[in-house]
Amino acid sequence: MLRLSLLLSLTASLAAQAPPAAGAASGPPPTQAAARPAAGAPLTIMTFNVRYGTAEDGENHWRHRREQLFALLREQRADAVGLQEALRFQLDEIVASVPGYAFVGVGRADGRQDGEYAAILYRTDRLTPRRTDTFWFSDTPGVVRSVSWGNRIERICTWAYFEDREGPPFYLYNLHLDHQSQPSRERSVELLLKVVGARDPRAPAVVTGDFNAGEDNAATAAMRASFRDSFRVLHAEAAEVGTFSGFAPGRTGGDKIDFVFVEPGTEVLEAAIVRSSRAGRYPSDHFPVTARIRLR
Repeated sequence: MLRLSLLLSLTASLAAQAPPAAGAASGPPPTQAAARPAAGAPLTIMTFNVRYGTAEDGENHWRHRREQLFALLREQRADAVGLQEALRFQLDEIVASVPGYAFVGVGRADGRQDGEYAAILYRTDRLTPRRTDTFWFSDTPGVVRSVSWGNRIERICTWAYFEDREGPPFYLYNLHLDHQSQPSRERSVELLLKVVGARDPRAPAVVTGDFNAGEDNAATAAMRASFRDSFRVLHAEAAEVGTFSGFAPGRTGGDKIDFVFVEPGTEVLEAAIVRSSRAGRYPSDHFPVTARIRLR
């Protein structure tokens, strides 16, 4: 669902193959500012893979953990949340149970409501999406359900350009990379960075997502060439940084695969891996990761 003009600014070959996707969600173009506004109030960003709600997870099925997940979102009160794996009925339940939020995004299977979303949840009292779209990680990013690089299922990125009542406007890009294909992960990051680099106006950018790749992986290394991992800005030496638990109580080891990436000019005030539980139970098989930042 990238517009043809955007694709042309990336590569001519992509533009030739990528018609607008069905189900595009977009708003009026933002007003071009002469310069970035001054730094505003701190902004809390979260990334959270909520585990798709139809998975046969027994005692960890969505119906058993959703209230705990709703409570976590209410407690954290992030200004924007990049969600991964959420199905439409889960998103509807979240916004019904967590007051003050709405979301943007489409299902990856049809560009409308079918399949997993890479939705962006946002606080309606602070943020207003002025432009939003979704593209598929493939050679034809504007083609719904397209795959190209070894991934067997479609992978997407949803982004939004937000006006912020308390700070400068900004872009948020939210994604879920493939769990099997390393070439797909690397090519996906390459495409993402091209899209981010072509954004207009040049407002600050934040990237959230489940990268299905640890900190030593080439895909996340490519991200760090342009962005910083907000968690590592403040916790450079932390060792127990695993963000996938698989619902196993007390599991904190393994790779950090969930990230909030920020630009070098962004101030990171706080960052955390949120491992709250109830009676040894987690709200998802991933831990949410948060960052309190100040955009400039």
